Amino acid sequence: MCFQNLPIDFDAQGNARLKEGIGDPYAYQTRDLDRSKVEKLLASNGHVKDVDFDPVTRVAGALAFHTVVDLEHRNVLEAHSIGTLFRGYEVILKGRDPRDAMFISSRVCGVCGGVHSVASSLAMEMAFGIGVPPMGGALRNIQLALDFQVDNPVHLYLLAGPDFSQVVVERTNPSLWERAKKTETRHGDIHGFRTVAELMTAFNPLTGKLYLEGLHMTRPPKEAYAILYGKYPHPQTVVPGGLSTTVSLQVLNETQLRILRTLDYAKRGVFIWDEITQFFYDADPRYKEVGTRAKNLIDAGMWDDPFAYDGTYAGAPEWGERRWATPGVIIGGKLVTTNLHHLNMGMEEFVEHSYYEGWEDDGVPYRTDPAGNPISPNHPWNKETKPRSDKRSWKDRYTWSTAARWDRRAIEAGAYARLWTTAAAGKMPHNRFLEATGTSVKIDTPQTAALPAMEFEWKIPETWNAFERNRARAYHIVYSLMVGYENVQIAFDLMGQGENKAATMTEFRVPRDERVGVGFWGAGRGFLTHHLVMDKGVLTNYQIVTPSTFNASPADPFGQPGPYEEAVMNTPILEEFESGESFTGIDIFRAIRSFDPCMPCTVHVANGRNMIIQDATTCACGAA
Repeated sequence: MCFQNLPIDFDAQGNARLKEGIGDPYAYQTRDLDRSKVEKLLASNGHVKDVDFDPVTRVAGALAFHTVVDLEHRNVLEAHSIGTLFRGYEVILKGRDPRDAMFISSRVCGVCGGVHSVASSLAMEMAFGIGVPPMGGALRNIQLALDFQVDNPVHLYLLAGPDFSQVVVERTNPSLWERAKKTETRHGDIHGFRTVAELMTAFNPLTGKLYLEGLHMTRPPKEAYAILYGKYPHPQTVVPGGLSTTVSLQVLNETQLRILRTLDYAKRGVFIWDEITQFFYDADPRYKEVGTRAKNLIDAGMWDDPFAYDGTYAGAPEWGERRWATPGVIIGGKLVTTNLHHLNMGMEEFVEHSYYEGWEDDGVPYRTDPAGNPISPNHPWNKETKPRSDKRSWKDRYTWSTAARWDRRAIEAGAYARLWTTAAAGKMPHNRFLEATGTSVKIDTPQTAALPAMEFEWKIPETWNAFERNRARAYHIVYSLMVGYENVQIAFDLMGQGENKAATMTEFRVPRDERVGVGFWGAGRGFLTHHLVMDKGVLTNYQIVTPSTFNASPADPFGQPGPYEEAVMNTPILEEFESGESFTGIDIFRAIRSFDPCMPCTVHVANGRNMIIQDATTCACGAA
């Protein structure tokens, strides 16, 4: 039984149903947020301070963060994740032709627009009742493998990497820097750095070798992406039923060449992040607590089997488990389901602490999904986006992000969740280069320009923290490249058989009756769904749940903090500082950035009355 908090039971045949004898099964009582202890400490202790990080921004939006920090006992007493910008895509899409959603929703993100185009197409295929030919499925898989070769390296080497650079570590933890100068690396013969200090220097923003290479190595996947999909980052060839593109042997050869070139770079990345992680663990075991939180993770799976995907909701449990990344939910470190119906049934969004009106007075349009499974009044198919303007209050509303939950639990999304659910499920049907063992994912890679054939194994970690998120993301780059590489081989085989149709040839029209659909997919940062409702040929509701909807969420009505908030409150302050004025918050930054919130250029830190402007591009946390 995968649900512990929702009022859902399963009969002997495995069919879901609401628990009997409950008048209003989804009703709940909102728990007040009590700040009285924190307010008392702030008033009576000079070492307890408000520290505001504003903004800590993502590429596709603005993120600020409020904390109350005890600088004497070196811990975080309170944390609030603050989405500072309302963008309104869900409102913009209402009343439009559903086919507009592919192009409008891709603008949700300026890096990974393609994932939204595909998720939107999947939702339309379900609503329209159309499938995708095998070549179209293979090309989609290649597209998203390429997408992640921009997203994940940018995070590791341009956004999170500088937090581990010489300019940051030398300022915030001088003793660590002295240790790094004396510590030899274990894999210098592969990545080329003799000491950990040399490795940290390579992370220096704007000048470091790894920083500059991280920027340069986004070019090959972008080139391949543009060849197949028209342009990057907002593809023009993604359509319901496949892709409106013509593929040739030359195009596939050019794509394969760029995948192999990127793979050579990705192999070295695994050893680099293994080095960084182990160095910090050996220097001080308390680094294992930075960014730690409950092992609750979710992923919708992705990369469909081109020969199994039919686009139907009824068939989702079967075609979902045929994916190269298995959908699933991890609770307390244990896999509780891989069934896309269960994943969908457990989804809810709450707005008690967000700048939105509730929709409880609008009725409940859908009490079940198309398969007859019960869903909540707070499910995306029932949710309405109703922005409201409110004064910020830590006891009430403080963010534009909603509180997305599964089975009423705070749960995180990420590229690492994709690895975890796939490893734990052990269902990987595509074992040419990949194997899911139940505790790990094994990845076989071919020989590349500078490195021999290698086998990598990402193992489900014993501890879960900021360092393991970053390390897993390095493995995910190799994993997704090999998914892309295998799908190129599938495309070659299909072309050899004369199967080169990239989109459905079945004529279809936009339905005029009421329909629902959902695109279960993924982004570079993890879980992604697009839920649509349409009637009379236009969209009547459209809801997008991104990785950050889970990760950046505020407290929910049950009093549970969001994943960023929980991770920060569990983070010890290990930074070396003499006074509150010299405190930079680097451990807090590492905790938040490990989720890949994708900040742009500048971070402002407000400490009491003082505002410290910190340029994340040149120093990541204020180090000069």
